[in-house]
Amino acid sequence: MELFHFQRFISVSKGGRMSTSSQSTSSSPHPTNTTTTTSPYLLHKVKPFPSCHLANMRSMSCSTSPKGIAAIVGVGPRLGRSVARKFAHEGYTVAILARDLAKLSRFADEIACEAKAQVFAIRIDCSDSKSVREAFEGVLSLGFVEVLVYNACEPPVTCPPTNFTAITVESFERSLAVSAVGAFHCAQQVIPGMVERGRGTIIFTGSSVSLSGFAGYCGLSKGCGKFALRGLSQSLAREYQSSGIHIAHVVIHGDIGAPRSSRGDHSSTSMDPDALAQTYWHIHVQDKGAWTQEIDLRPST
Repeated sequence: MELFHFQRFISVSKGGRMSTSSQSTSSSPHPTNTTTTTSPYLLHKVKPFPSCHLANMRSMSCSTSPKGIAAIVGVGPRLGRSVARKFAHEGYTVAILARDLAKLSRFADEIACEAKAQVFAIRIDCSDSKSVREAFEGVLSLGFVEVLVYNACEPPVTCPPTNFTAITVESFERSLAVSAVGAFHCAQQVIPGMVERGRGTIIFTGSSVSLSGFAGYCGLSKGCGKFALRGLSQSLAREYQSSGIHIAHVVIHGDIGAPRSSRGDHSSTSMDPDALAQTYWHIHVQDKGAWTQEIDLRPST
């Protein structure tokens, strides 16, 4: 039976061990008489299986493809979902991470069925270092991470522009935590494994305010936080390019709409997330002799 017919779940036992299971629409034949506490950072509440089952699942997932895991952080209905779908179609096992478990579950089921791929949904709060560590324990239990796409962004409390004196320290710090500090923590989780294997790709999603400041945008994560994210990307690119790790920053100038294939409107000035995802894939497969470290994307109109 093909793996994509199954949903993959991750649980944490009271002892803190990660466990995985596959579950189809029929009842599971495995024993489930162990009580568990499910981590708040993981998607589904399930009962654990013996540790030998975890080993079997790891070997089964790793043996089907020499590729590693593509971890997409910050998956919403547009760009994040399109990037995850693209890598799934290209044969990668995909881990999608975000705060909204209900949406992640729907996206995972949709992508897995469409791409006939293994897709894992894991909750993460990028402003919380503990959440990042626990989420990536789940990701790394599936195999090594070959691709990390950091697409997380803190939604604004109020629509910008916002008067500087009206911005609270708490909201400013959280915007920095999500845009920049969260990227720092995620990169630290995957870079050691990439260095060990001599390959890997990390792509950070930026925006217009990564390059230029705008009045009223100090408190928005797409403001000062994106400035910091760009600096992190440039520093990491120069530090790790000799280790075979391709690190790039994508500057998106414009509003991202729904995929044109779904809306049937090819005259819209909003950017097509599926087209953007093609560029993310192109960055990943670039020849080492011509790596892009920053690219600027904008609509033609």
